[in-house]
Amino acid sequence: MIEDFFTLSVRSITGRGIRSWLTMLGIFVGIAAIVSLISLGDGLEAAINEQFELLGKDMIYVLPGGLAELFSGGTASLNDHDLEVIKDVRGVDQVGGMISMYTKVKFKDEVAYSYVGGIDPGTQEIILESSGLTVLRGQKEFRENDMYKAVVGYEYWIGNVFDRPVGVGDRITLNDKRFDVVGEMSRVGNPEDDKNIYIPIKAAQELFDVKDEYITIIVRVKANYKTDDVAEDIEKAMRRDRGLKEGDEDFQVQSLEQMMEATSIVLDAVQWVVIAIALISLFVGGIGIMNTMYTSVLERTQEIGVMKAVGARNSDILLLFLIESGTIGMVGGAVGCLIGTSISKGFEYIAVTQFDIVLIKASITPELILGALAFSFLVGSISGVLPARQASQLKPVDALRYE
Repeated sequence: MIEDFFTLSVRSITGRGIRSWLTMLGIFVGIAAIVSLISLGDGLEAAINEQFELLGKDMIYVLPGGLAELFSGGTASLNDHDLEVIKDVRGVDQVGGMISMYTKVKFKDEVAYSYVGGIDPGTQEIILESSGLTVLRGQKEFRENDMYKAVVGYEYWIGNVFDRPVGVGDRITLNDKRFDVVGEMSRVGNPEDDKNIYIPIKAAQELFDVKDEYITIIVRVKANYKTDDVAEDIEKAMRRDRGLKEGDEDFQVQSLEQMMEATSIVLDAVQWVVIAIALISLFVGGIGIMNTMYTSVLERTQEIGVMKAVGARNSDILLLFLIESGTIGMVGGAVGCLIGTSISKGFEYIAVTQFDIVLIKASITPELILGALAFSFLVGSISGVLPARQASQLKPVDALRYE
């Protein structure tokens, strides 16, 4: 019986031709938007979490500035004294500070601008590890007496910044000071981050005219300690040292786990807001299906009368029209899934090939496709409830006389 209903539904839908496709238009757009956005959102979240996993969960970041400072307009900073305070916290293994500034980079006769970071040779390992970086070629670490040496990011040595690649053995100029390139950095995946250049912290302090000041302090936690507990202890120690009350901090202490949670919350919020907008299209599509089904009931009134005359029950007529409206929704959903998949995969391809952004990925899962199809069938069925009920309530005699 159900198979016959599906057969009749398909015949009715195909018989209406272009009108059926126009009815499905709202479903196309809504499902395509949902599939593409969810797949891109899930792919981006997975890629970001993968990057966090590579960094390790035993890292803590201390940053200048906090809510209290934001509202008061203060200009707090981190310094060597803060490094010593953090070193004394129970569970802290290593501590390293870093400074960075947007700088003019000159190679041959070409000029570019990028961030140059100054790192302490003694803690270079954890600073690079906290960014998921390693030196692929050249000098693996700066030495204590190194001064005008530089390690260039991925975009430089593959030739994406200047006309020719910049690698080990070349010489670049940073703010009119010459530096020898002694290393080539691994890839992060974000073109802007892959344009960073790293130099010894003493050279950076001279280059930027900055002393005893850090943009961030990176902490590695000992093996048998919980990262969040150590982060809380660091916050208490710094608050006590600065004479601040809880909530008045002019600094921030964040673990990688906290960053992962915050990132996930932001991505989910953005995703749901855009999906809510896409649901408007589905609502419009549902109204279109309802309108089409009402028209179908009028066009097939005599057919309904014949079916009832030969023994069809009200429930049979109701089910027939619900299946037909659900089929319209599901077919629209199937086309929408195809369009949405094409959009998300196309966006991923453009991001990788044209903009060199490897973090943007489309995650197309069977659960997503099946869920979208089920949802579109549900939207179609719900939209057809009132027309189907009207059809089921028709009296056979009145239906047969209808012209």
